Amino acid sequence: MNSEFIIAVHSLVLLAHRPDGMASSEEIAANVCTHPARIRKVLGCLRKAGFVSTREGSGGGYRICSEPSEVTLADVYRAMAAGSLMPSWCSGNPEMDCMVGSNMQDVMNSVFCGAERQLENYFAGITIGQMLTRIKERQMA
Repeated sequence: MNSEFIIAVHSLVLLAHRPDGMASSEEIAANVCTHPARIRKVLGCLRKAGFVSTREGSGGGYRICSEPSEVTLADVYRAMAAGSLMPSWCSGNPEMDCMVGSNMQDVMNSVFCGAERQLENYFAGITIGQMLTRIKERQMA
């Protein structure tokens, strides 16, 4: 799982929490505890995916433009981190004259693809709105 996914979810929940749904990259960065340039990079991906919009100038910033109850973590995962469970290196060599060595790469790819499908299925049942509700419930407890 990459950190951009976590930053994206945090940012969307924060924007959903804001009464006007808007915040600057500096405000979001302070809340997430990261650099504003990193926030701008992540929110640029979210903008391309249609989850946020931007407003330039004084009083501008990022605004959530999707209904928080309709945006799932699976949607955000696909926009930010799809394929991140796949290892960047896998042992084995398909050209090798060994049953294990020649098949390990395909078998591991199959395992990780299955894991990613399971993760996406789990994330599909959780919305940004539900994440905000969970945070509010913790605050009240």
